Amino acid sequence: MGKSTTSASRPRRRVVIASVLLLLVLGAGAGIAVVATRGTGPSSSPGPEGVTVYHVPDVASASSTGNGSPRDGVTCQTQAKEVVKYHIHIYLSVYVHGKQQRLPAGIGITRPSSVQHFAAGPFYDVGLYNCLYWIHTHAYDGIVHVEAPKKSSFTLGQFFDVWGQVLSTTQVGPAKGTVVVFENGKRRFGDPRATPLLPHGVIQIDVGSPLVAFHEIHYKVTGGCGQGTLSCSTPPKR
Repeated sequence: MGKSTTSASRPRRRVVIASVLLLLVLGAGAGIAVVATRGTGPSSSPGPEGVTVYHVPDVASASSTGNGSPRDGVTCQTQAKEVVKYHIHIYLSVYVHGKQQRLPAGIGITRPSSVQHFAAGPFYDVGLYNCLYWIHTHAYDGIVHVEAPKKSSFTLGQFFDVWGQVLSTTQVGPAKGTVVVFENGKRRFGDPRATPLLPHGVIQIDVGSPLVAFHEIHYKVTGGCGQGTLSCSTPPKR
């Protein structure tokens, strides 16, 4: 009985070993070690937008957001003047030297922001005395909102400019190292700033080594789509 169990497990072991070797070969080709999984992973809980919040350090503070003046073609609108006819969501995750970090809530929202405290966590929004950039975050869940007055093309570089943080081939915020960007499962090459913000996209940024293999994320943002919104992204059909 012991022999049959051992022989039956050998094919599975060979598949696992082959998968690990493939990842190592791909990583070697890029000059970066590869980590296939999160392991036990950080603790997490459901967030106020219905998307998981991971309890890890922030990449950087949201306080570096602009003071309300346009940044890289992105305007900041007051609550009274906000009109949203194009609203999409993008999930953005960041790994620094193999360890997960998160986007802070309130990127793209000037101070003092309006904060709603829900049981699932805080939700930052535009208030009576500040403004909201078209590209922003409301919660600590990695969801980037594009809420613009008309449909247009936006990039990851614009988001980081609104945030006031560096994004280059060697740096993300204060984190330095080789920068690798994946979008919807495919590795991108060239300037990471040119990465498009696609409707219901999934972007993963790795900084330094080891390189974390792309994690496919399925998400659905719940709650209101935004003041004056006429359209909002929905999960693609699979």
